[in-house]
Amino acid sequence: MDEKKPKVTTDMLIGEIIVKYPDAAFALMQCGMGCIGCPSSQGETLEQAAMVHGMKPEEVCEYVNEYLELQEYDAGRE
Repeated sequence: MDEKKPKVTTDMLIGEIIVKYPDAAFALMQCGMGCIGCPSSQGETLEQAAMVHGMKPEEVCEYVNEYLELQEYDAGRE
């Protein structure tokens, strides 16, 4: 079975994630990261940002990747 590589990883910078996957901004905000537009968050990794907010980085990462997959699926149905 061919396992899909996740688009977003915990070691990616928040700024990098948003530039590469703009839809990820909504998913991050849904997780409770309302400050993703903050200049300092742009230089933090997903892991660092999640930990600052008291979240488990792996769970946030999984949620964002699932959200991005759903966006791709929905776009493919149009």
